[in-house]
Amino acid sequence: MSIEKSWPSLLPNAMSPYGHQVEVINGSISGDTTGNGLARLPALLQENTPDVVLVELGANDGLRGFPPKTIQSNLRSIITQSLQSGADVILMQIRIPPNYGKRYNSAFNAIYSELGEQMSVPVMPFFLEQVIVKPEWMMSDGLHPKPDAQPWIAEFVAKHLNEHI
Repeated sequence: MSIEKSWPSLLPNAMSPYGHQVEVINGSISGDTTGNGLARLPALLQENTPDVVLVELGANDGLRGFPPKTIQSNLRSIITQSLQSGADVILMQIRIPPNYGKRYNSAFNAIYSELGEQMSVPVMPFFLEQVIVKPEWMMSDGLHPKPDAQPWIAEFVAKHLNEHI
C-alpha cells in the first residue's frame, strides 16, 4: 500500500475535528522489532524533536516468540529516551494471535499495562481487535489491514490520542 493511504498519513486530517493540527512523523518500518525501533530512536528524536511519541511496537517481536522480558526492556528504553527528549509518550497495546499459547500471550499482553503503570504513560487500546473482525479489511495473511481499513484506523487512533493530548 502506498504511504499516502496508511493511517499515519491520514492521522492529521483525523485529528482536525478535535481541534488539533498535527504533523505526523512516521518512523516505522514494516517488520520492525522493538530492538530495531530502539536502535533508530535516538536519531529520530534528535532530527524531529516531537511533542508526542506514539509507540506502536512489539507485534513482530511477539510473532517471532521473543522473550517478553526483552520486549519489555526495549520498550522501557524507548519510553525513557522519548520522555528524556521532552516528548509525552503514549504506548499502544499490542496483542498477538492466541495460537502462541496462554502463558506466552498472558506474559506478552501484560507488558503494555505494566509499563504504562510503572512509567505513568497512557496505554491506547489495540486497534486491530476492531479491524480483524472484518475480513474485508484484512489482507490474506490475517495480520495486516488493507487500505480500506486505514481511514477507520486513523479515526480510532485520533479519538484515543485526543484523550491524552
